[in-house]
Amino acid sequence: MPTIIDGSASATFATPLPLSQGGTGNTSGNVVSSQVADALNATGSAPLFACRGWVNFNGTGTVAIRASGNVSSITDNGTGDYTLNFATAMEDVNYAVSGSVGGSGPGSTDSVVSIHGSAAGLPATTMTTTALRVRTGYGVTAVDYQVVSVAIFR
Repeated sequence: MPTIIDGSASATFATPLPLSQGGTGNTSGNVVSSQVADALNATGSAPLFACRGWVNFNGTGTVAIRASGNVSSITDNGTGDYTLNFATAMEDVNYAVSGSVGGSGPGSTDSVVSIHGSAAGLPATTMTTTALRVRTGYGVTAVDYQVVSVAIFR
């Protein structure tokens, strides 16, 4: 079972939160935001927002996930065009996307990961609660890269 914090000041943990991190040694109980921040070694008063999904994958040849969280699979739609499929759906489509690419390729100094359709001449983007389509490349030129990393925040 995943850790669930639902805003009710109660949380359920897959494993007991250690006493050293403000836990009770139980798998459920009341937790305040400062305890969560302390457990994540976060400082400051700004609120914390969780990464709801992330993936690092090989975007060349046979596309393969190296590591991920809440991304169950990737569909290769063509050169520099991928659909990331979420294991657990997002609550809505108002999430933020951040990404990077690495490895050799044309335009590698100004290469980007973008939400599909955000570059001129591409079809409109499709952000759904169950999948996200992204593109890699530069300008309107789609390119496959050896390392593609994407994070989704909500």
